[in-house]
Amino acid sequence: MPPRSTPTARQRRLGSELRRLREESGTSVRHAAGLLGVDRTRIPNIESGQTEAHARAVFGVADPPLAEPELQDRLVLRMARRQVFARERPPLYEAVVHEAALRMRFGGPGVVREQLEHVLAQSERERTTILVIPFSAGGFPGSGQSFTYAAAALSRLDTVQLDSSHGSALIDSGPTLTRYRGLLERLRALALPEAASRDFIRTVVRDL
Repeated sequence: MPPRSTPTARQRRLGSELRRLREESGTSVRHAAGLLGVDRTRIPNIESGQTEAHARAVFGVADPPLAEPELQDRLVLRMARRQVFARERPPLYEAVVHEAALRMRFGGPGVVREQLEHVLAQSERERTTILVIPFSAGGFPGSGQSFTYAAAALSRLDTVQLDSSHGSALIDSGPTLTRYRGLLERLRALALPEAASRDFIRTVVRDL
């Protein structure tokens, strides 16, 4: 029988408990993987599963509402997109997240908890960095906007993906890319350091 593509509620609870016990023992993802004789990418997958419930909750508030076939297509794409991080050598990935995004309760506290636990697990990967901008940082350019900056081997091939209520847009013009590179640097400067960001996310989870 093939493995489930989406973990059950019992599996998610078990994963959360395994992660809690690992953290309380002071065992890193790398060390746990070595003890079990598995690749380090398996540990976050075991502990966190897929957060399909959170993605469904986010897509569920689209305006106008998405038809079920389109919603399913987006869920399949979102879940498949994560597989890139399961590679033996995944790409370098850095996320700068505002505190407001962490505290939005799409799907309710339980769903949000699973999502944030997944974010924490991902933050322990060697090639992944997650930084948090707290409310105390105040206002800044680009606040309220979500974008992905995909850096290529040649900077002229970089691409920015903008997410909006109308869908996604891709930008690759030189002057615009320069502006977004500058914006990304300003966001990094406002964010907490990596370890402090991880502790901040744990605080948000405890507040749920």
